[in-house]
Amino acid sequence: MSELFRQAGVEDAERLREVTYEAYSLIRELELKWPAANADLDQIRDNIIQNECYVLEADGTIVATITLSKTDEVKAITDLPFIKWFAVHPSEQGKGYGDKLLTWVENTIIRDKEGAPGVTLGTAEKHPWLLPMYQRRGYESIKSFDAGNGDGPMHLLRKIVDPLKFEQTSGEQAAAN
Repeated sequence: MSELFRQAGVEDAERLREVTYEAYSLIRELELKWPAANADLDQIRDNIIQNECYVLEADGTIVATITLSKTDEVKAITDLPFIKWFAVHPSEQGKGYGDKLLTWVENTIIRDKEGAPGVTLGTAEKHPWLLPMYQRRGYESIKSFDAGNGDGPMHLLRKIVDPLKFEQTSGEQAAAN
């Protein structure tokens, strides 16, 4: 079994639409208003072009995807990078692909390439297993809010991927204030 981590291109849009749509079926059932849950091909292409979209291929087929946002979704709260649109195709779930891709992005992209001490992502309390899964992976809630759109309480989660750099950055920010 060969595995490959890489940045997606627009030529991957159709497969990413399929992976994302199938993976987000529970999100639609829960009636969460997440853009990725109903993204069409144009929105998938836009996501690839406007952000950094990464994939994990197993034997030449994309099985998982995640996006490093290049917009300002969380800049009012934190300067840490924000990841979104994380999906593993249902036929490939339970094989560790999501864990491998998320770990690779946290370390290779966020810590090593971006040089960031941590990473953020958002999830809903309403989802039966996402919040506990991220907490098991070392994420902690740094902000809880209800947007009033029916999603219920949402959490912005943070994971420290470079503890020494995080301490240094936190100390510099405290000294500046």
